[in-house]
Amino acid sequence: MDRMSGKVALITGAARGQGRSHAVRLAEEGADVVAVDVLADNDALAYALATEEDMEETQRQVEATGRRFVACRGDVRSQDDLDAAVIAGVETLGHIDTVCLNAGVSGRKVPTWELDTDEFDKMIQINLLGAQRTVKAVVPHMIESGRGGSIVFINSTLGLKGIANLSAYTASKHGLLGLARVLAGELAPHNIRVNSVHPTGVGTDLILNEATWKTFRPDLENPTLDDAKEAFTALHQLPVAWVETVDVANAVLFLASDEARYITGISLPVDAGNLNR
Repeated sequence: MDRMSGKVALITGAARGQGRSHAVRLAEEGADVVAVDVLADNDALAYALATEEDMEETQRQVEATGRRFVACRGDVRSQDDLDAAVIAGVETLGHIDTVCLNAGVSGRKVPTWELDTDEFDKMIQINLLGAQRTVKAVVPHMIESGRGGSIVFINSTLGLKGIANLSAYTASKHGLLGLARVLAGELAPHNIRVNSVHPTGVGTDLILNEATWKTFRPDLENPTLDDAKEAFTALHQLPVAWVETVDVANAVLFLASDEARYITGISLPVDAGNLNR
């Protein structure tokens, strides 16, 4: 229970879903947590985003492990918000050792030429440039501290392959992989490791919503989750519809811990065999 003892982790998109799972799992192993989340809905999305109550629940679960928690309301589209979150984390907890670049959204499934440029841009602003802004905010502090560290990008199987009708999301995730690979080389002299985790669908609101079910079952007027499960399962070699948040969090924990002290620049799938189909 001490694989992250003495370390501080900053996590974006931390108020619920994967972000909450990462925060709690790292805290269970001894990490203090700086949690960043926008805590406001985005009209361009077909699902609601996290709320202040969600952040309070994440704080409750982290503090139940005995670890400290700094909550920061911040939009990854704002450099000022991210700079302020890093400053708050460093001032309160002393340093930041681990960064989990988790914030991200998914959009409509339509052919590339039918996707509005503004909609494409919004995806890039959050998924890709949000990660770049976070790196810009936190890396100087990590280098200055001289403690080394770990940066983990939460990517997707779509950062490693393409799929029809999800051009903006896929492009943003391919961009994330390129960013991670460049950073791995740039930060290696500072003993800061950079890796990516590539999950298949994860059981969160990002896929568990009616818009996604309609994408998988366009033959039905009002499909339910049960209607879509068969299509989800068909994406994988293992007989599961999706992976759980803790499955991804366990991969983040490994890459953040000293067990992976000589691992950098890799792409780790957590995909139930999706990439091998």
